[in-house]
Amino acid sequence: MPGEEDRVVCHLDELLAARGMTLVELSVRAGVTAVNLSILKNGHARAIRFSTLTAICDALRCTPGELLTVA
Repeated sequence: MPGEEDRVVCHLDELLAARGMTLVELSVRAGVTAVNLSILKNGHARAIRFSTLTAICDALRCTPGELLTVA
């Protein structure tokens, strides 16, 4: 169904703010480039590897369900 992928909402901004962490700090902690995190944060990502998702969640101490929701 066209546009279905647009329903996934990333809450990276909120999680970073709640933890007092910058995107660059998350990049270092998770081992993911700041550019890729920015793409995810801005809703332009079309896919995410489980290993990347796990690294981000570990660094933020959150679950995938806190990072991504379906609207």
